[in-house]
Amino acid sequence: MLALAVKAVGGVERPGQLAMARAVQHAIDSGDHLAVQAGTGTGKSLAYLVPSIRHAMTSEGSVVVSTATIALQRQLVDRDLPRLAEALAPLLPREPTFAILKGRRNYLCRYKASAGWPDDEQEQLFDPGEVSVTGRMVQRIQEWADETETGDRDELVPGVNEQAWRQFSVSARECLGAQRCPSGTDCFAELARARAAESDIVVTNHALLAIDAMEDIPLLPEHDVVVVDEAHELVDRVTSVAAGELSESGIAMAVRRVGRLVEQGIADRLLQAGEDLKALLAVAPPGRIDELPQVLGLTLALIRDAASACVTALGPRTGGDKDDPEGAGLRKAAFTALDEVRDTAQRMLDAFGHAEEVDRAEVVWLDAGTERRPPTLRIAPLTVAGMLREKLFGDRTVVLTSATLALGGAFDGLARQWGLSAAPGDRSGWSGLDVGSPFDHPRSGILYVAEHLPQPGRDGLPEAYLEEITELIEAAGGRTLGLFSSMRAAKAATEALRERLSVPLLCQGDDSTMQLVKRFAEDEPTCLFGTLSLWQGVDVPGPSLRLVIIDRIPFPRPDDPLSSARQRHVAAKGGNGFMAVAATHAALLLAQGAGRLLRSQHDKGVVAVLDPRLATARYAGFLRASLPPFWPTNDPAKVRDALRRLAAS
Repeated sequence: MLALAVKAVGGVERPGQLAMARAVQHAIDSGDHLAVQAGTGTGKSLAYLVPSIRHAMTSEGSVVVSTATIALQRQLVDRDLPRLAEALAPLLPREPTFAILKGRRNYLCRYKASAGWPDDEQEQLFDPGEVSVTGRMVQRIQEWADETETGDRDELVPGVNEQAWRQFSVSARECLGAQRCPSGTDCFAELARARAAESDIVVTNHALLAIDAMEDIPLLPEHDVVVVDEAHELVDRVTSVAAGELSESGIAMAVRRVGRLVEQGIADRLLQAGEDLKALLAVAPPGRIDELPQVLGLTLALIRDAASACVTALGPRTGGDKDDPEGAGLRKAAFTALDEVRDTAQRMLDAFGHAEEVDRAEVVWLDAGTERRPPTLRIAPLTVAGMLREKLFGDRTVVLTSATLALGGAFDGLARQWGLSAAPGDRSGWSGLDVGSPFDHPRSGILYVAEHLPQPGRDGLPEAYLEEITELIEAAGGRTLGLFSSMRAAKAATEALRERLSVPLLCQGDDSTMQLVKRFAEDEPTCLFGTLSLWQGVDVPGPSLRLVIIDRIPFPRPDDPLSSARQRHVAAKGGNGFMAVAATHAALLLAQGAGRLLRSQHDKGVVAVLDPRLATARYAGFLRASLPPFWPTNDPAKVRDALRRLAAS
């Protein structure tokens, strides 16, 4: 069946692909969980889709495939699954069916678009040009709403900003429900759920997978198998879903939603509590909050109690809805906003007061904000392992796959973050498999570590780094992707090197990332510098990319509230916080960054890491074991000669 599927998509069956397909089939049959590392070019999508389709066709439920990016969702739904369904139909009782399902926020709400709900945006002065741009986007959404068949935001091209889209969408908690909503029979989100419920394969995203696992009401159709593609991003995406925030603007939005539904004095109490929070956060130092200051505790309690008073004043959550659907929508929106404010304030209060560090479950920090974004209190879980173990892995078989899962040469690090392992070497109920890569890494790529350079500091790129980058790019004739640990470093390098180099140099932020990558791929001498999204989001096969430069090991910032709290928490439990959190984070990004080099069988080039710690530090072996097996060298002359030969070929 796999051979037929590969032929249908015009591919070539590979040993790694076959090994992965067999392992996925075994996991489905045995009920054990499986983690599979499959390098770029393996054909992992077909390797998990074929056994998934076979299982879905012989069971009563669907198989859910979860991805981290829209690009992979579209590849699966628009390219891989249609071809597979047609090719495999003769071997199956009927042609397999599939659907894509996203969170409710991603679909246009017909009722909100027609009911004239209050605008959620702050009542503040906006740039007139920005307002007019958003106004044009709103008009375009209104025109699109009359012709769309799916209501899916991603089909609105070009896209619109969040401010415009929010006026036409609702969250799951805000939704009235199909039975009570006047537009329930035509609801785009409900229609998408209905299609998914009748499909063999349901493609979704990590965020919706997490929400489905955490909420009491299931969002996904009945299923006993989940495939998590791009699984290296699962923990971060689940953490984002489980995080909460509290700010004056969010509280003011809740007050606006309450509007005239409660007495003015009751709403004013919440508005005043929000003003108190604003004043407090304006003078507080940003960063992690380990002990709850008395004044902050009192303010959070005021916010909680004022939100609770508004909830009580709103009266019953149901009743009279059929006679006044518009009023029901406004009340549901008010309840949703108030519940979020009240519950988040209480959650932040509960995060403190533990006698021991090991008892702490969440971390609270102050995000200083920007000119356009107010200071915000944030809260996030220190680990999502328990939730994933209970809610995701508990009663279904899960296959997790990515090109980078075996960090330091082992799956244990990510397995503990997923909740699969309690300790190193614990493989009860799951197994790990590295099926390798179709690329010949030692013959196709060089890993160059600039051991002679000084260690990177905090004061920007040293002159020696700029000279090294210049020499490498000149030897390569451009064709360089520069991956930097911060946007500030990327911009500084761009500004300094544009005066030294004769090749075009693009920097993230000059245009949309998609347009920059397109220009980079189409013009061979062009170089592209950037930060985080480029470490994982660039797929440029061919001669336009011969050199990947990484300025420093991408450890999280020492003052990053969440990662520093997680390190401390691991240490309090007797583990190595640095290796479990910081080094694992760095290994994952390094592997992703190095993976940008070889995207096809014919690609060749160099990954140059300027940070000498990759050769000298005690943790260097762990990091290097996470990288593809390129031919290693510390000799800059050999690297420049190799780049010149490639440029001349």
